[in-house]
Amino acid sequence: MTELSCLELFAGAGGLAKGLELAGIKHIALVEQNKFACQTLRQNYDDQLVYEQDIQDFNFQHIGHVDIISGGPPCQPFSLGGKHGGNTDKRDMFPQACRAIRLCTPQAFIFENVKGLLRKSFANYFEYILLRLTYPNIELNGSEGWEQSFKKLSDINARQNYSGVKYDVKFCLLNAADFGVPQRRERVFIVGFRSDLNVQWSCPNSSYSLDGLLQSQFITHDYWGRHEITNPKLGYLDGRTQAKAQHLRENPPLLLSKLQPWKTVRDAIADLPAPDMDGCYAPEHIYRDGARSYPGHTGSYIDLPAKALKAGDHGVPGGENMIRYSDDRLRYFTVLEAKRIQTFPDDYRIMGSWTEAMRQLGNAVPVLLGQTLAHSIVKVLTCKRLAVA
Repeated sequence: MTELSCLELFAGAGGLAKGLELAGIKHIALVEQNKFACQTLRQNYDDQLVYEQDIQDFNFQHIGHVDIISGGPPCQPFSLGGKHGGNTDKRDMFPQACRAIRLCTPQAFIFENVKGLLRKSFANYFEYILLRLTYPNIELNGSEGWEQSFKKLSDINARQNYSGVKYDVKFCLLNAADFGVPQRRERVFIVGFRSDLNVQWSCPNSSYSLDGLLQSQFITHDYWGRHEITNPKLGYLDGRTQAKAQHLRENPPLLLSKLQPWKTVRDAIADLPAPDMDGCYAPEHIYRDGARSYPGHTGSYIDLPAKALKAGDHGVPGGENMIRYSDDRLRYFTVLEAKRIQTFPDDYRIMGSWTEAMRQLGNAVPVLLGQTLAHSIVKVLTCKRLAVA
C-alpha cells in the first residue's frame, strides 16, 4: 500500500512535519516564508521539498491532489501574549489554508494553533474558519468583510443546499504533557476529513497525567529512585502543585492513577552533561549566562513538565525558557535541551543563532504530539483504503 502524501504549510522548524513523517506520511512539499526556518528544513529534508516563499504567492495547482494538508497558520493574531488582532491581523493566514483545501482537495487536513483561538472574543471568527474549511468550494466575495461571508456560509450550513466538496471538521484542545511531551503546552488542533469518505474520527485520548507524576514522586517515590536522587522538600514547587502533592500525601488514593506520569524536564535531559561555554558535548549545548527570575517569569521546575516554550516578539522570553532547580538556581535551556522539550530527535538540526533557534522551537509543534495525532489520522484513512480494496 502506498504512503499517504502530505503538503505542509507554514512549516516553521518542522515539528508537525517531523511528527507526520514518523507516523509514516510522505511529504511532497514544505512551504515556509522565514529564511532561518527554511535553512532548518533544508538541513533536515531534501532541498527540493522546501519552498521558501509567501504562502499567498504559492501555486497549489503545481502540487495538485495530496492525501493530507497540514500546518500551523501564524498564531500571533490569536495568541494570549500578542496583540489579539484575530481576523484583522494581516498575519492571519487561515484564508490561505482554506485556499489550499479548495485547490488540492485532500482526504484530510490538520491545522494547529494557540489556545487563544478559542477566546470568547474570537468565537464568531473561529466558527467562520470552521465553516470555510467545511465548505471550501463556496465562492466568497473578496470585497466583503468576513462577517458577510460568515452569514452566507451559515445560511448554506443551515439549509444544507451544497453539492461541492465538503469536509467533516472537528477541533480539540490538547495539552502536550498529556501525551508524553515534557512540556505543558495547550494547543488547538483542527482536523477535517472529506465527507465522501464517510469516516469516523475522534481526538486521541490522553495517556499521561499530573496525578500520575505526583503519585510517582510523593507516594511510591519511583520517580526519585529512577533518577537516583533524594526526594526534595515540597517547598521548592509552585503553590498549587505543593497543595496538590500535600493532599496526596495526606490522603493517598486506594488505587493509583492508570495514566502514566507526566514527563518532566529532568526526564528529558537527565542523560546530558551540564552545558559549557564552548559546547564541548555538542554545538547546540552551550551555556548561556544571564538567566534571572522576576514576577511572571520564574523558570520551569526541573521536576515538572516545562512551561510552554515561547518565541517572543524580541528574542527569548526569560521565564519560559529557563530551568529552575530545587535550590532555586536558574539557567537558560540550551538549544539541545529545548529540542528535547519539544521532542525533536537529537540529530534534527535547528539553524541560526541561539535566539533564532529558540524562536523556531518556541513556535514549533511538539514532534510527539504531532506524531500521535498523525497516527490517529493514518489509522482512519488506512482502514478506509482497506475497506474499499
